[in-house]
Amino acid sequence: MAKLGFDPEKLPVDSIGAGEAVPDERLNPEWIRNRFSNPPVWTPEINAEPAFVHRDRWIPAAVLVPLVDRQDGLSLMLTQRAMHMHDHPGQISFPGGRVDLTDSTRIETALREMEEEVGIDRSHVDILGTLPEYRTGSGYRVTPVVSIVTPPFDTHTNPDEVAEVFEVPFPFFMNGTNYQLRSAEFPNGAGKRTFYTVPYENRFVWGATAGMLRNLYHFLKA
Repeated sequence: MAKLGFDPEKLPVDSIGAGEAVPDERLNPEWIRNRFSNPPVWTPEINAEPAFVHRDRWIPAAVLVPLVDRQDGLSLMLTQRAMHMHDHPGQISFPGGRVDLTDSTRIETALREMEEEVGIDRSHVDILGTLPEYRTGSGYRVTPVVSIVTPPFDTHTNPDEVAEVFEVPFPFFMNGTNYQLRSAEFPNGAGKRTFYTVPYENRFVWGATAGMLRNLYHFLKA
């Protein structure tokens, strides 16, 4: 965390996130697919993080939010970024990255990045829909692409980008009280920022990934 100047896991907790858990009967592929087909009126909690520097332009990007359809329920697939990455080294994130000129859509970007980073073929991926664009402090405008991933599949991580791929029970992230708010002074004139963190066992999700999951929680809870 040298680039940040602080360790987010060691910051004090300002407050616990609000909101009851999404009912269990909603946390299945059929219900979530129907929710994306017939979306309610809802408002994202976070649309943008304060930029580290003034931004005249944003880098378009997309991530895949992979909900794995396991026999005992949905799990969320996440990756830990390689420590040598320029942006967000070592952080837990979704498979994803910036849009290539050859990508026809943001969905294409997310599918391509899933294949390149994790090695899961897109034939296992059923796209449900997208969440509102999320702008990160590092200058990306990210489209979260929510999907169902059907086993069995093999993973083949790209060590240039991914240190590890793992899964967490999806209902854990769909309980508002599992989120924490913490604050820190960011470098390069970004000032004090408050952000969500979601500790799970020996994992620590925070920043943009936690923010996008928080929006998914509101979307399914609405």
